[in-house]
Amino acid sequence: MRTDAVIKQEGFLALKEKLDTVEVEKFIVLMKRELFDYTKWRKNLFENMTIEELSKQADDFSRNLKL
Repeated sequence: MRTDAVIKQEGFLALKEKLDTVEVEKFIVLMKRELFDYTKWRKNLFENMTIEELSKQADDFSRNLKL
């Protein structure tokens, strides 16, 4: 299992891939300010996807992992 420090670092890197530095900071502020229910968010995350679409995304993701 990865440490909290590694998870934080990888999370910031993932955000940085899609957002610039100011947007990363804004995202963090927005998440801290709002009452965010991660469990509820995850429950609805894939509700509009078929199992085939979800499986393809998982396969694509695992193929692109840099180990």
